Amino acid sequence: MLRTIRITLATVFLLGLSLLFLDFTGTAHIWLGWMAKTQALEALLALNVVVIIGLAVLTLVFGRIYCSVICPLGILQDIFGWLGKKARKNRYTYSPEVRWLRYVMLALMVVALVAGIGSLVQLLAPYSAFGRIMTMLFQPIWKLGNNVLATFAERADSYTFYTVDVWVKSLPVLIIAALTLVVLFVLAWRGGRTYCNTICPVGTLLSLLSRFSLLKIRFDADKCKNCSLCTKNCKASCIDYKTHTVDHSRCVVCGDCISKCKFGALKYQVSLSTGKSTKATTVAAEGTSASRRSFIVGTALATTAALAQEKHVDGGLAVIKAKQSPQRLTPLTPPGSLSLKNMATRCTGCQLCVSECPNDVLRPSTSLMSLMQPVMHYDRGYCRPECTRCSSVCPAGAIKPIDKVEKSSIQIGHAVVMADECISAQGIDECGNCQRHCPTGAIEMVSTDPNDDLAPQVPAVNETLCIGCGACEYVCPVRPLSAIHVEGHEVHKHL
Repeated sequence: MLRTIRITLATVFLLGLSLLFLDFTGTAHIWLGWMAKTQALEALLALNVVVIIGLAVLTLVFGRIYCSVICPLGILQDIFGWLGKKARKNRYTYSPEVRWLRYVMLALMVVALVAGIGSLVQLLAPYSAFGRIMTMLFQPIWKLGNNVLATFAERADSYTFYTVDVWVKSLPVLIIAALTLVVLFVLAWRGGRTYCNTICPVGTLLSLLSRFSLLKIRFDADKCKNCSLCTKNCKASCIDYKTHTVDHSRCVVCGDCISKCKFGALKYQVSLSTGKSTKATTVAAEGTSASRRSFIVGTALATTAALAQEKHVDGGLAVIKAKQSPQRLTPLTPPGSLSLKNMATRCTGCQLCVSECPNDVLRPSTSLMSLMQPVMHYDRGYCRPECTRCSSVCPAGAIKPIDKVEKSSIQIGHAVVMADECISAQGIDECGNCQRHCPTGAIEMVSTDPNDDLAPQVPAVNETLCIGCGACEYVCPVRPLSAIHVEGHEVHKHL
């Protein structure tokens, strides 16, 4: 029963978190956004005290069930390991804890967070790894399926589905996502929870608490026949049937060992012992069933939310030569991210904001120091003042929640005019697109010669009004680089 309930809860979390990354309409976040906030590292960076305390208590009571029920990367490893067991049964063996490697990885994560080395954080963070796999590899497939349905819906005069662009947002991150998936598959296929128990810093952090959990999987030495089935089916390689011990720092309470034991020698029970492993003892909680405890876990994780539908908006309809993004001196980060420093120290690069951006503005950075963290580009759309979706989905506090009114007063950058490229300034044609589409009225067309009424006009930017939304850069007809572009601010300002 323990294994059945664990699989049920894990399925709910995996499907829910996957849908958060696949869905591009914003609807899934209304229902399932709370799932992203339950991720351990993101809650820690966001200083979400309620979630942090909740996960700590959950681990101290039930053990490392977070890794097998809540963490999507852990659940994905379980699926790969299950496929490996289908190919060859009883494939696992007991192996001692590689403690030095676990704590080195945890130390690297702490140093990277303190130093703001985003690329290292993204490579080690489990939720980030899952996010880039879903966003880069599976969301394009999801969108293609949506476009097929949209084609049939259009023929039936239905607007239930609408077509969306499918494109590669970052080739380097796509390659990293593919490599991550391959490495995880190979490790899980061959050794089950190898990544989880040797590399993942979140797993190591939780293992410090799980050693002292109230409920543990324990041996009854009198019933054990030393058949070794528990060891051969332990994906965490933490059960030594010869000594009747379980390494609870690595045990993720999956229940596989209990279901495989034919003699009832393993039970999930209250244990007052502390430390790495426990042997068989008699306790008062002998009669408490695993199903009741699992039910408590399920109840603790239950939640609800309201449904809402947000309209998808995108760029224009004209087919024109592709626009390219300029090389900005200072990267642009989303409104609500406060500064480049806040983004560097809090963002885990999970790609949730990238997958949710309805205007194709956010993309993973390819810079070495901020690899996979979101940066803004205006070649496919601009940051519409009425859209605050990225700030509402960020689970790590890298993008603070803001409303539409507040967003309209946040200056993330300012527009810069390249007069030598402007077709209006050169007298080629009258344009003024940037002035007409500026939502804050920060651009004015001024004459290049005040004494000549027929002189060409050039856009002038009032930097005190410009919020850096990129509407001017996006609508500029000059290709491939716009005659006006936005430079970012290291620290955002409020107008």
